[in-house]
Amino acid sequence: MSRALPKYNKRRVTFIGGAAAVALSGTVIAGFALAGETPDSGAKNARTLAGPGTITCPDVRSKLPAVPASAKAEVDRNLALLNTQIQEANKRLVDTVGQGGPNFVQNAILGPLKDKRVSTVNRIATAIGRTAAKPQGLDSLAGCTLNGAGTNAGGGAAGKPQAGGNTGNAGNAGNAGNAGNAGNAGNAGNAGKAAAGTITCPDVRSKLPAVPASAKAEVDRNLALLNTQIQEANKRLVDTVGQGGPNFVQNAILGPLKDKRVSTVNRIATAIGRTAAKPQGLDSLAACTLNK
Repeated sequence: MSRALPKYNKRRVTFIGGAAAVALSGTVIAGFALAGETPDSGAKNARTLAGPGTITCPDVRSKLPAVPASAKAEVDRNLALLNTQIQEANKRLVDTVGQGGPNFVQNAILGPLKDKRVSTVNRIATAIGRTAAKPQGLDSLAGCTLNGAGTNAGGGAAGKPQAGGNTGNAGNAGNAGNAGNAGNAGNAGNAGKAAAGTITCPDVRSKLPAVPASAKAEVDRNLALLNTQIQEANKRLVDTVGQGGPNFVQNAILGPLKDKRVSTVNRIATAIGRTAAKPQGLDSLAACTLNK
């Protein structure tokens, strides 16, 4: 013969069920997809939901002139790439919460994102310019900003701004109010306690075939750009000594440098390929290494 469930047991069951519902809701909230600059979006800015803030970038599509049919596929592909770049940057923003000093977000996320966007919008302008007037000034849309940060989410007093108005701890959310984290002490072994080291990249010039005269100026310009990129990366290596975690150099310097070099060597290959056999596999020379 069955007995009625005691009242205190009913309350306990209800409480457990409510807790499960709350946990499930948290899972759903945490699983929101990153949102960005989509080809069909008329939004002015691209955003994502993230605790440490969101990265917002100017909309490029709305600033373009009429796109020739012959350039449409390439333009759409690069507009989609801009969207992907924002999503990746917002993911990195979430993944690196609490890392680095006060300039971490600028040096490790916003700076590399701008470099990628400059290359991408320039490819868009070049694609349009092959059969129509080349749009000017698109690279002014490359810079992005960090919005909604500075509430020190997860740190200090249950996410409250720190005393004295210290609400600008951008990129260091969850770092218990430790702006700059005292030079990130405890990050033993991170480049900076000793010499920063140097970045070395494979030589591209020596791997090129004969360069047609019609492509020489463009090839030389991009070879010079490869050298400039290495110099800038080495400067950033010195300027950011002591910042970030064990993967800082890879994520903030070597990774973005590789992306730039891929774009540059592909432009070299394309320039040669207009009047001669297009060299293959140059992007295998894009990755660089850190030497101590």
